[in-house]
Amino acid sequence: MRILVTGANGYIGSKVVKKLADFGVNVAAVDIDNTHIDPRAEFYSADIFSDNANWYDFFGKPDVCLHLAWRDGFVHNSIKNIEDLSAHFGFVENLLDNGLRHIVSMGSMHEVGYIDGMIGEDTVCNPLSLYGIAKNTLREAIRFYAAEKDAIFQWLRGYYIYGDDTYGNSIFCKLKKAVGEGKKSFPFTSGKNKYDFIHIDVFAEFICRCIMQDKVNGVIEVCSGVPIGLGDMVESYIEKNNLPIKLDYGKYPDRPYDSPCVYGDRTKLNKIIGE
Repeated sequence: MRILVTGANGYIGSKVVKKLADFGVNVAAVDIDNTHIDPRAEFYSADIFSDNANWYDFFGKPDVCLHLAWRDGFVHNSIKNIEDLSAHFGFVENLLDNGLRHIVSMGSMHEVGYIDGMIGEDTVCNPLSLYGIAKNTLREAIRFYAAEKDAIFQWLRGYYIYGDDTYGNSIFCKLKKAVGEGKKSFPFTSGKNKYDFIHIDVFAEFICRCIMQDKVNGVIEVCSGVPIGLGDMVESYIEKNNLPIKLDYGKYPDRPYDSPCVYGDRTKLNKIIGE
């Protein structure tokens, strides 16, 4: 099996590439540079937003494409989320037009918008940020075009990821950075909102298991299925890592589009893991 991974040098991509290589998969890893990419992968430095190539042939006719590449994903109202949308679809369209028959892309709980409770594949989406709007639109566009091409479509919806916190842009990465800068307090929200947390290594393995099979498709919640208070999670992280820093609660307001309690439906993921 040959799997193409875009955004392969990123926080998620680099972990997925390593796991795929561990599974013995032939990996074509695409990004601007390969600082964090496992050397077992075949690396391509390419601008996938350019339209002057047959990407399917260029990347060695992969069996699956896992499209992770995204700019400014952590900046939820960055205009780049919208500006890049047509280029993302154009890349996927190029692959499907030229022969790809299994397309996978990364989604986000932010597609859904404000919700209090469990998210599943049939949850109505009403995104409240440019990032969420772009992801929501891309999901529907790829779903439609993959059906037109009779291709397998998988949309892996992510939640809150932690682990390997010297590389990334999560709350845990920022906390580690603050400690490294000698800060004793960390500006924080109320910490009351509850989210679905999953370790990056577990997340990467679940992604691999999803894309290496084609029986369970469509929107798949890649999650723990358990909501945990943000403050509780961060306090536990500080204690476990013996970090000399305290949370300054209420310094930042909770974002209006952040859900009071959100977690994913594990039904489809459990079926994949079980098989």
